[in-house]
Amino acid sequence: MPRPETPLIAADTIIELTDRPGRPIVLIERRYPPHGWAIPGGFVDIGEPLEAAAVREALEETALRVTLRALLGLYSDPRRDPRGHTVTAVYVAEATGEPRAQDDARNLAVYPVDALPEALAFDHALVLGDYLRFRDTGQPAPLRLGPGQDDL
Repeated sequence: MPRPETPLIAADTIIELTDRPGRPIVLIERRYPPHGWAIPGGFVDIGEPLEAAAVREALEETALRVTLRALLGLYSDPRRDPRGHTVTAVYVAEATGEPRAQDDARNLAVYPVDALPEALAFDHALVLGDYLRFRDTGQPAPLRLGPGQDDL
């Protein structure tokens, strides 16, 4: 039987800085298209667990060693990435220290959760909306049936 063609898999990490008032989050400005502000993350390597990819990508893009605290959710809308169908696991993590833009990050900024940028890449406006709800309620992202369908 031929190997099936499947979407690419990514892991993203919403990094809360626990050594700053209000636990602001770290976003990167993407160096490569699609441009805009984004949650640090990237593709999972063959043989790598999702959680390890999330920690690795956070370090590569922000110079922060993160501790994963929760899985916010899985995002799989085929339209979420203009480069092609990509599924991502989004984690919530904690870190301390001074982040630095590295690797695929053109720039980096620390944002209070009540003042996030508007120019977000991918579906990160949706993801960060889910994160704000998680932060208030502890509830993970809602299950979504697919494009144009209601949340479960």
